[in-house]
Amino acid sequence: MLMRTDPFRDLDRLTQQMLGTPARPSAMALDAYRKGNAFYVHFDIPGVDPASIDITVEQNVLAVKAERRPANGEGVEMIVNERPAGSFTRQLFLGETLDADHIQADYKDGVLTLTIPVSEAAKPRKLSITTHDDRQLSAVS
Repeated sequence: MLMRTDPFRDLDRLTQQMLGTPARPSAMALDAYRKGNAFYVHFDIPGVDPASIDITVEQNVLAVKAERRPANGEGVEMIVNERPAGSFTRQLFLGETLDADHIQADYKDGVLTLTIPVSEAAKPRKLSITTHDDRQLSAVS
């Protein structure tokens, strides 16, 4: 059986939930990178019901909100309660070169992956070069 002996445990837990720690930040941890013509953003949100995930885009601000419900229920006596529960929110500012209308979201194994395509106007394109040779222009006339 586990015994509680630290009188400041609850205060430490509250401080960690509010401010976070290097091992467990208060916001959703994420990785973001570009590969080819898309940006990928991976959010770590294990234990979250996919139905509780809400993704919105408004004026190039992408907001991800998720909720993890506490594991305790009726008749449960928690001995150790270190897993954070509640609502988690993270906002990202999207550049104008991204196509916010075609974002795809996938949730698997506790990781939410957003695929954000680069807009057609921002993709690299090859330009043709025209030349004007004075001798050729006068010869054709």
